[in-house]
Amino acid sequence: MLELQWVVVPTCPPLVVRHCHVCASDRFEASGKFRVNAHHKVLDAWLLVLCTVCGDTAKLRLAERANVRSISPELLNRWHDNDPSLVTELLQAPDVQRRNRFTLDWDNTWRLDTGGNSLPDREVIDVRVRFAARIPVRPVRLIAEGCGLSRGEVERLIAEGKLVSAVRLSGKLSDDFTFTLKR
Repeated sequence: MLELQWVVVPTCPPLVVRHCHVCASDRFEASGKFRVNAHHKVLDAWLLVLCTVCGDTAKLRLAERANVRSISPELLNRWHDNDPSLVTELLQAPDVQRRNRFTLDWDNTWRLDTGGNSLPDREVIDVRVRFAARIPVRPVRLIAEGCGLSRGEVERLIAEGKLVSAVRLSGKLSDDFTFTLKR
């Protein structure tokens, strides 16, 4: 039995899905910039996003009238430094999504790294799929892309019991999983 490891790697931050007040678009891209305003002992912080059609700037609220002492110095420095890793981290935070009423569009923002390995002709192959970030992807799509098969062929292999996993392969996953392919 051969064991392989695949990694789902983000290539850029996801698009923000929310209504643009200037045009009819519903997609924004993160600018990578934070705005922080201090008012004596309280501060406000936003992540700036740009409409993909008209370029209008919208602000995603991160902190509102927060006491300066309640914000960690590390987080404040990351806001001031426009930390790119913080952008994706905050976009994925459920409380930020709920407060600003948006969802994320992960299409074309990730790639599957199979380590350059093509599937060898072995009877049984175990593959561990690891996610470098919490990217919701259909396992059937990952398996099809990694194995060089169509989605229909992957679904046929699942129905025949030649492709098995401990997790449900229908729907979307964003957590690590393994599957076994029997030829």
